[in-house]
Amino acid sequence: RCRMCIRFLCHIHRLLLYYMTVFSVHQIEKGRNPAGTRVELIKMDDAQAPPAGTKGTVIGVDDTGSLLMRWDNGSSLNVVYGEDIVRRLPVLSDTVKKQILNVRDTGRTNMFDIHAVKSIALELGFYELADFLETECKSYSRFILTGEG
Repeated sequence: RCRMCIRFLCHIHRLLLYYMTVFSVHQIEKGRNPAGTRVELIKMDDAQAPPAGTKGTVIGVDDTGSLLMRWDNGSSLNVVYGEDIVRRLPVLSDTVKKQILNVRDTGRTNMFDIHAVKSIALELGFYELADFLETECKSYSRFILTGEG
């Protein structure tokens, strides 16, 4: 009986902490994952969850800090704050674009040799580009071919 009381009190304590921090959590998530942010699903415990590795776009953040999603496979299942796990994907930012062009200007490699480009990027201290190349080869190739990103 005493154990049940302790569990109940712990549960109430967690609920109080949760409700006291919902606003700040919402602000944190909104700042960290603004609309348009690209993420990759790591883990989601739901029968209708997209498979791990599915990429998607954040379309908003609700009052509980959960991410409102548009998954690339057509799903719109939200990422529940504190339960599901996603990772933010690197962005083809202006910095990464400049780093790509700087590597190109060295003339040391074919720009489609991603391993050589990554090696040169690390040598030049272009860590953002090296990180981007880890997961975003498709976006990199599109930028090399079209200049768009």
